[in-house]
Amino acid sequence: MTTQNPVRRLLDVDAVRGFALLGIFVVNVTFMASGYPGNLVTDPDFGSELDNAVRTFSSVFVDMKFYVLFSFLFGYSFTLQMEAAGRAGAAFPARMLRRIGGLFLLGALHTVFLYGGDVLTTYAVACLALLLLRKVQDRTAIWIAVALYALVLVSLVTSALFVDRSAFLPGEAEALANGQEATRVLLGGWGANIEGRVAGLPLLLLQAVTLQGPTALGLFLLGMVAGRRQWLARVSGSEPVLRRIQWIGFPVGLLGSIVYAASGGNGNTLGVAASVATAPLLAAAYVATLLRVMRDARTAAVRAALAPAGRMALTNYLGQSVVGLITFTGIGFGLAGTFSPLALLAFALAVFVAQLVVSAFWLRRFRYGPVEWALRWLTNARRPAFVAPPAADPGGRTVPPAGHPGAGPAVDQSGATARQPELR
Repeated sequence: MTTQNPVRRLLDVDAVRGFALLGIFVVNVTFMASGYPGNLVTDPDFGSELDNAVRTFSSVFVDMKFYVLFSFLFGYSFTLQMEAAGRAGAAFPARMLRRIGGLFLLGALHTVFLYGGDVLTTYAVACLALLLLRKVQDRTAIWIAVALYALVLVSLVTSALFVDRSAFLPGEAEALANGQEATRVLLGGWGANIEGRVAGLPLLLLQAVTLQGPTALGLFLLGMVAGRRQWLARVSGSEPVLRRIQWIGFPVGLLGSIVYAASGGNGNTLGVAASVATAPLLAAAYVATLLRVMRDARTAAVRAALAPAGRMALTNYLGQSVVGLITFTGIGFGLAGTFSPLALLAFALAVFVAQLVVSAFWLRRFRYGPVEWALRWLTNARRPAFVAPPAADPGGRTVPPAGHPGAGPAVDQSGATARQPELR
């Protein structure tokens, strides 16, 4: 595989990943802030038309879309990991196994101590399968991805048509009581919160096996194919295919999202199936739009704003959970159950903006985010440098380190070695 314009390529990938971080947090924070969403019911204290409108907005435009995007980018960056191992002359399987083990350990700790809706453990297990499939041809990878998605959809539709969910799901009154109790647990201390998360592990495992795991692997494979072909590296922003993706992805994806929202969201299996089937198209339309925006000279600053957060995606993902823990549980300020949907959306946006600022500030001084640095140490089995020294271009000017959002043509032309991506 060739490596052309590595800094520019990685900035685009990081910027898209930074964008995905926002959607991930908008979804996750609803479960961090209240015990009702996890029990598939609405908090009775927030049932106004405005509250419902904000929930509908999230269901249509956010829910289940950014998990898809994050998974695709994981697979895309898997190919960058392979390139990095090849340049370093490292044994890729052993190197990747250490990385997978690190991700799984981080995910397990994240689940128990910070947030019960962790995705890292699922990613780690699915990545084992991706490692085994890394040498398959592109056509085979695509067919496996399609088969995995078809299997999930058939399972969902079969469950909706032939399984009586009321036999094992609580009624509305019981679900409301469970939501109230779950919120009370959030307001407790470490013991109550850890106990609550451990109690939710069977449901998390079931969801990972039946839905998140297979779809993640399918998207990993599609991302791997895209990474091999360097799709994001070759985009200039003016390609007709980007407009075609928008013209197809937005109407079809939004139609599936509307069906999902109108049918009751996660409480309706057929609605979930509609979202699973169409979310990749809507996510693709989002990416096409973002790429066009970032490659337009008038709005190119969007890439520079998003890329640092995406470069520190693992640190920021875990940092979002820390903020949620401190804000909503009894371990911190104990504000669970007090935020309306609109206030929660504003909170998520404010935290994300703060992460953009902090990430840019951090990467002016350090090569990696703190968690990325630790995972890189484990992956390479040697301690990496942490502080980012300034680099000098051939004219003697000081320029940002390779991969920094401010790095421009001077860095690209200097032959700087592309850095290795972390949360992918």
